[in-house]
Amino acid sequence: MKSGLATKLAAAGASAAMLATMAVGMLATPAAAASGSSQAGTVASAAGKPKPAVSVGTPKASPSKYKGECPVGVTFSSKIKVKAVKSKTTVAYRWLHGDGSKSKVKSFTFRGKGVKSFTVKEKATFKGNVKGWQAIQVLSPRGATSAKGKFSVTCGSNGDKEEVVVPRRVDADAWVDEGNCQAALIGRITATGTRWVHYRWVVNGEVVDRDTVRVNGSRKVVHVIKPGENFRGWAVLQVVGPVKASSNRVHFKIWCKDTSPKVWASVDGPSFYAGTCPTTRTFTGTIGASGRTTVKYRWISDGVAGDWKYAHFSGYGSQSQSVSDSWTASASGESKRAIEIYGGPTTGTAVGKVFCKHPPKPTPTPTPTVTPTPTPTPTPTVTETAG
Repeated sequence: MKSGLATKLAAAGASAAMLATMAVGMLATPAAAASGSSQAGTVASAAGKPKPAVSVGTPKASPSKYKGECPVGVTFSSKIKVKAVKSKTTVAYRWLHGDGSKSKVKSFTFRGKGVKSFTVKEKATFKGNVKGWQAIQVLSPRGATSAKGKFSVTCGSNGDKEEVVVPRRVDADAWVDEGNCQAALIGRITATGTRWVHYRWVVNGEVVDRDTVRVNGSRKVVHVIKPGENFRGWAVLQVVGPVKASSNRVHFKIWCKDTSPKVWASVDGPSFYAGTCPTTRTFTGTIGASGRTTVKYRWISDGVAGDWKYAHFSGYGSQSQSVSDSWTASASGESKRAIEIYGGPTTGTAVGKVFCKHPPKPTPTPTPTVTPTPTPTPTPTVTETAG
C-alpha cells in the first residue's frame, strides 16, 4: 500500500481512533492475507516437540455495506482456532488495516489441551464514505494471517446522494497567550451545502492536528499549541475532503513569559572573633522576592535543617527582608549556616570562626608588713626641795 492511502482514508472519514492506529506506520500486507484462510499445521521442532496449530477466519464487518447517516460504527470480528499441546497457551495477535497500518498487539491466555476457538473483535467509527478491508494476524504461538475482510461505508440520508460541499473560503488566524505560553490557531471554513468536511492544521510544514466536522454554511475550528518554551512559525488550515482548499498562511510567535514571582536568598557570616568565651555571634541573611508572595525558608545549621519560617511580601517590584540566626560559642571552633528556600534553591554556606582566649591569672597583691612603733621611755621628773 502507498502511504497516500492513509490520507485518502482519513479524508474519507475514518475515526480519530482509527487514524491514530494508522499513524503507527505502513506495513506490507503479508502474502498469506491473499488466501481465504491461513493455517499453520503442527510441525515438529528441531527438538522433536510438536507446536500448536493455528488457523484464522476471514474477518466479517457488521455492517459490511453500510448506506445511511454518518458517523457510523463498524464492528470487525474473526475466529482464531488453536490446537493446544500445552496446558497453558498464550495467543498474541493484531489487526491489519487496508492502508497497511496495524493495531497494537493484543493477547489472551487459555488453559487446556486440544482445539479451542475464540472470537476477537475491533470497532471503528467512520464519518464519511470509505471502502477498505481488515485482516487479523496471529503472532504466537505460531504465525498465521487471515484473508481480507472487505467493507464499505456510504454516507447520506437513507443512502441518497448528498450535495457536494464546495468550500468557498478557508481563513486562519492566531491568538497568542504569552502568559500561559500557548497560542490558539483559529480557522473558519465557509462552504455551500451541509456535510462532513475533513480538515487538518499544518504548522511549520508538519501536520499537527486533523479532524472531521459538519459544516452548515460556516464553521469555526480551533487548535491550541502548547510548546512549553519560546516558539515561532506559521500555520495553515487545509481542507482535505471532499475537495481540497487551503487558508492563508498565518505567522505567530510565542514568548513564554514567566509571571511567577522571583525569589532569592543570601547569607553572610560574622567576622572572625578572638577573645574571651562564651560569646554569641550572629549570621545575617537576606530573603528577596519580586511581586506579592510569601517565601517559605529555613536555616541549615551545620548541616542540620531547622524549622520552616515565612517571609511575607505585599508590595510590587523587587523587595527584601533581613533575617538572622545566632551561634553561641563556648570554645574555639567554627559554625556554618545556609538558607534553603522551599521548593527552590539553597544559598551558599557562610562560616563563622571563634578563637577563645583565656584571661591571665591575676597577680596576688602582697600583704604589707607592719613594723611596730617603739613606745618612748618617759623622762623622770626631778623635783628640787629648797633647803
